[in-house]
Amino acid sequence: MKTLLSLIALFITVHTFGQNYQETFNSIREAEAKAALNRMAFRANLNTGNYDVKYHRLEFNVDPTQAQISGDVTTYFEAKSPMNQITFDLADNMTVSQVLQRGTPLTFSQNTNDELVINLPVTQNTGVLDSLTISYSGNPVSSGFGSFEVNQHNGKPILWTLSEPYGAKGWWPCKQDLIDKIDNIDVYIASPQFNPDGDPYVAVSNGLEMGQVITGGTKTTHYRHQYPIPAYLIAIAVTNYSVYSHQVLNNGNPFDIVNYVYPENLASAQAGTPVTVDIMNLFANLFEEYPFANEKYGHAQFGWGGGMEHTTVSFMGSFGRGLIAHELAHQWFGNKITCGSWQDIWLNEGFATYLAGLTIENLDGNSNFTIWKRQTVNSITSQVSGSVYIPAVDTLSVGRVFNGRLSYSKGAMVLHMLRKKLGDATFFQGLQNYLNDPDHAFDYAKSADFIDIMETTSGEDLSEFFSDWLYNEGYPTYSILWNQPNATELDVRISQTQSHPSVSYFEAPVPLQVLGTQGEVLDLVLNNTTNNEQFNNAINFTVSDVLFDPESDLISRDTTVQLNVTEESLEVPFLMFPNPASRTVNIQKPESMQINEVRIYNALGQLLSQKQFTRVIDISTFATGILFVQFQTNTGVITKSLLKN
Repeated sequence: MKTLLSLIALFITVHTFGQNYQETFNSIREAEAKAALNRMAFRANLNTGNYDVKYHRLEFNVDPTQAQISGDVTTYFEAKSPMNQITFDLADNMTVSQVLQRGTPLTFSQNTNDELVINLPVTQNTGVLDSLTISYSGNPVSSGFGSFEVNQHNGKPILWTLSEPYGAKGWWPCKQDLIDKIDNIDVYIASPQFNPDGDPYVAVSNGLEMGQVITGGTKTTHYRHQYPIPAYLIAIAVTNYSVYSHQVLNNGNPFDIVNYVYPENLASAQAGTPVTVDIMNLFANLFEEYPFANEKYGHAQFGWGGGMEHTTVSFMGSFGRGLIAHELAHQWFGNKITCGSWQDIWLNEGFATYLAGLTIENLDGNSNFTIWKRQTVNSITSQVSGSVYIPAVDTLSVGRVFNGRLSYSKGAMVLHMLRKKLGDATFFQGLQNYLNDPDHAFDYAKSADFIDIMETTSGEDLSEFFSDWLYNEGYPTYSILWNQPNATELDVRISQTQSHPSVSYFEAPVPLQVLGTQGEVLDLVLNNTTNNEQFNNAINFTVSDVLFDPESDLISRDTTVQLNVTEESLEVPFLMFPNPASRTVNIQKPESMQINEVRIYNALGQLLSQKQFTRVIDISTFATGILFVQFQTNTGVITKSLLKN
């Protein structure tokens, strides 16, 4: 009865908690997909491939009441080959007024391919560093969730930007190649000092605030970011923010988490954001110090339901813990190391999703983490196909790249299964090695790079694992048959079918929990590599039941665990069908099995019926919902769940 009540409690908790988690998760995924909408078709401009960007000085003039920007962008660039021209990405509705190089005007042209082409006065040879300043202005095009947004909150003007993946060119001249990070930037945001109601404006951007200068009615706020950053992660926001901070001790080198929130939401934000310190400490302990500890971390509220992980300052639509954890996780996985192509988006999103799960594990305990995993697996297995790794043909599809079931949920569970396969010490050491690899730290990585590092760390060949779970499709369904031939042995046979033909067999450690008639518990992990594999396990108690994957560590669905009395009866399973059912259910059992009594409980653990066994059980009088049917047999108790409809 203790086992039954535990199952009932878990069912109720999963149902409640799962709804909350799915709401948070869906808002995150939808926001990130929306950010990419209408910009996925962009490809790195081949005409920008002849130089590396080293530095930007970004001087922006904005007013949150107007969809308008002007400014000067100074760029230091190094020639990768001899060049007579340099090309920047810039939307064709933005107007360039001049280009200066050390005070000398340069000729330039703009075209309908969103290119600014600048003629250099002399050939710039390979390896030579030079600079120029572009003056421009215009009304950035916004689609309502575009790269440059002017809007209101509570009647107050607000301006924000969100450029993932290719929206930066909509509001400033840049190079949008995903694999050319800018070494460091200075951002100067000039805006009116006050909004029309007399509230002071606060400007936000990446990095550390260096100071403010007020000239007349204009306030210029200076931010400096001294780590490599791709153009799409540079962002600004201006409104009448309320500002408050939390401090992270960081082993004696403290830094601030700075929160920029709407005044009308100040109280709720102050209640929600302190947990950021706990999550920051958790991630630092599991992986490494926060990568940008010399500057800051922060949240800036903006007008979406989800968030965006701009380096050092995540733009947040709300301040729930799940969203805080997800966006903070991206500072390591997505910002320090950025996926090298859309095919590898799981290196950003699967990792951030898993770190949100690790937050549940460490702050709420293992039972809640099990619930999170079960809900994640249910999402993954709600459809039978699809790989985590994005096929090249699908990289133009926002829905496929930002697929919650695959890029996020399955990517997260692939990491968890890798953790269970390698063990905690090796798994977390591998992730630390990945973050600190000199070829990828503050740069880019692809799936093959991550796999190589995990193989080197573990000393294992992981090609089979990643072939099955990352590059191919589907999930396994297990059939577990067990019997106890004598007092000291437990025999288990594991069979498997696959939901998709791309995988011939999912080799995996299969966790089982063995329960005894006197409350004993034995946890087993069986390394299953072939179909119909048999395992003989030593045991010192009488077995009453065997549970499959009690902590939801495997991606699987519709697994059955069946009790068998003798080796000869392994082909005669114990079945209860149909399920779901509305009037009656049928029982199939081995002939040698004796069932004395059948008890039926509702989801609250209340006994509804207690009768002698018959092969057809009438359930027509019971209310709809989950039922638990308990069979008292000569070899122990069998409990089956049944959905009454």
